[in-house]
Amino acid sequence: MQNLSRRRVLTLGAALGLAGVAAPSTAWAWSSAGSIAATDTVSDPWGVWDDDTDPLVASLLENGQIPAVNTAFDSWIENGDALPAGLPAPLTAWLQRHNTLPSWTDQAKLARAAQFNKRMSMYLFLLYGLGSGIMSTVIPREARNVYWSEGGADMKARAAKTFTYGYDLNAVDAFQPTGHFVVTSNKTRLTHAAVRHLLPQSPGWRAVTDDFVPISNGDILITFHSLGTFVRREMKSWGLRISAAEDEAFLHQWQVALHLLGVRDDFIPATWAAAEQQSAYALTPLLAPTPEGINLADILLGLTSQVDLGVTRGFQREFARYLLSDRIGDWLRLPRDYASRAVIEVGWPAYVAFREGLSPIIPSGFSMFDRFVRGLAMLFLNNGTSATYTPITIPTGNRPST
Repeated sequence: MQNLSRRRVLTLGAALGLAGVAAPSTAWAWSSAGSIAATDTVSDPWGVWDDDTDPLVASLLENGQIPAVNTAFDSWIENGDALPAGLPAPLTAWLQRHNTLPSWTDQAKLARAAQFNKRMSMYLFLLYGLGSGIMSTVIPREARNVYWSEGGADMKARAAKTFTYGYDLNAVDAFQPTGHFVVTSNKTRLTHAAVRHLLPQSPGWRAVTDDFVPISNGDILITFHSLGTFVRREMKSWGLRISAAEDEAFLHQWQVALHLLGVRDDFIPATWAAAEQQSAYALTPLLAPTPEGINLADILLGLTSQVDLGVTRGFQREFARYLLSDRIGDWLRLPRDYASRAVIEVGWPAYVAFREGLSPIIPSGFSMFDRFVRGLAMLFLNNGTSATYTPITIPTGNRPST
C-alpha cells in the first residue's frame, strides 16, 4: 500500500464507487495546542493512517508471508524477549524502530498507573467489558470494521484477543521487561495495518461504509475515548477517590498506548480536559446504531451469559443500559428488565460507597453486586472465554462471504 494521502484516498473512493467522505461531515477543528506535541496546528486525523507500517504489511500479505510471521510471533510475548528469529528483514527493521517506549515516557507515572489499575481493577474490568465493549458496537465505523473483518466471523476469539490487549495494559508490569504490553501493541499495530489493506477488498464492507481506508488515527482516538476517557469519567461520577497524581498517571498510560499504536503525538491529548474536549467533539456525535453493531452487541452480551455471575441475563443488560444510557440500550434493542433496573439504581451507588469506605452501612444487595463484579473481573482475566493466553495474530483475509 502506497503512502495514503487524503487526495489519494478520495481518488480511491471514487474508483470503488463509494459515496460519502472518509471522515465525519464536520471538519476537524481540534487544535494540537491541547496535545502532548503542543504545536498549535489543526490537522485532520481522519486522513492519517500509518505510513511507516502500512506498505510493509501490505507487502507481507501480498507475498504470503503472514502465516510464517504469526508462527514466529507465537513465542514472542514478553517485552524483554529478543525479537523472533527468521522474520523478513523489513519486519525485523520495523520492530527495531518501534519495539520501544517513546522518549517522553515517564516511568514514575507508569508505575503509579500500574498501582492505580491494581486498586481499581474490578471497576476497570466492569467498565471496560460491559461499558466500553458494548459502546464499541454503536460506533458505526468500528462496528462495521469489526463485523466485516476476519475476526467478525468468530467474535468469541475476537473478544478474547481484545481482552488480551486490555489485560496486558492493566497488568502491574505492563511496560516492564516481564510485561507484555509493548509486544502486544506492536502486534496490534501490525494487525491494524493488515485490516487497512484487506477491508477495502471486501464487497460487504464497501457496501455499508462511508470510509475508504479503515482505522485512521481518528478511529484509534475514538476507541481511546470509548475506553480511557469514558472509564475515567464513570469512576469520577461514582465518587471513587482518585488523586491528582493517579489521574495524571492513568492518562499517561493511555498516551503511551496511543503512541505505540501509531497515533501521532499532535493528536494525543495532553490533559484530561483536552481529552474530554476531543471526546465531546469526535466521539459523541458519531454514536449511532447499525445492523452490524446490533449483531455484535448481542454476541458480546451473550459471552457474559456463559458464566455464572449470580444475576439474570436481564440484570446484565440493564447494567449495560445503566452505564451507557437507555438511548444506546434502545438502539441495541436490549430487552427491558425494570425490576433489575430499580435494584441497580439504588444498590450500585450503595455498593460502591460501602466498598470504598464512604458508608458504614452494608447494602442489602452487597453480595449480589460483589459476585457480579468479581465474576466480570474473572471473565476479563480469563480473556473472555478461557483461562489460556490468546495470542494476537495478523489476519490474512476478511469475513467469509455468506
